[in-house]
Amino acid sequence: MVKRRSEWPSIDELVTCTIKKVFPQGAFVTLDEYGEREGMIHISEVASGWIKNIRDHVRENQKVVCKVLDVDPERKQVDLSIRRVKDSERRWKTERLKLEQRAEKMLEIAAGRLEKNLDQAYEEVGFALQEKFGDLYSALEFAAKSRGDLANLVGERWAEVLSEVSASTVQSPTYKVTGFVDLSCPAPDGIEAIRSAMINARDSVKGDNTDVEFYYVGSPRYR
Repeated sequence: MVKRRSEWPSIDELVTCTIKKVFPQGAFVTLDEYGEREGMIHISEVASGWIKNIRDHVRENQKVVCKVLDVDPERKQVDLSIRRVKDSERRWKTERLKLEQRAEKMLEIAAGRLEKNLDQAYEEVGFALQEKFGDLYSALEFAAKSRGDLANLVGERWAEVLSEVSASTVQSPTYKVTGFVDLSCPAPDGIEAIRSAMINARDSVKGDNTDVEFYYVGSPRYR
């Protein structure tokens, strides 16, 4: 399971949990991403409406996505909710967890090439990458295309190995953004001025894995 440097989750964070014990008033769970810390889901947070039998909704060893309601480190208590997790959030968290598990495997492979284990990899670079990029998979997406920038964060050797591993595995998402702009210039060489502005705009993003194209729609509009 993917590790986190922080010992405790944040309020409103989505977390993956394993149901450990079900009782009439709720369920005890372990937080998979936080070193098996325990949390509790009150019966009122299991599902909306009146619950006749809690076991109709949760069972031991079931994996669930929960929202963090409250965290009390002194009492070592985490209050959680299932019913407040939207279907879209649940799908997102489930898919993100799969990507994170893939990323952790890539981190382990990279560590092996440096004759290190996974725990060492987390301590040396993994936690730092999580803090910088939010999660490991986003970090490795970056590593796949920006080794030089990554070296400033984790050092040249780690950056080299992470880039090699991620480049052959991670598929960076591609997005297409379309917009319209009105351009006009009253100068005698207005057409050339507009053309020059477009070329400068296109060239300003070269090297960022970005492609810009302009199309004439009808004066003064371009797409």
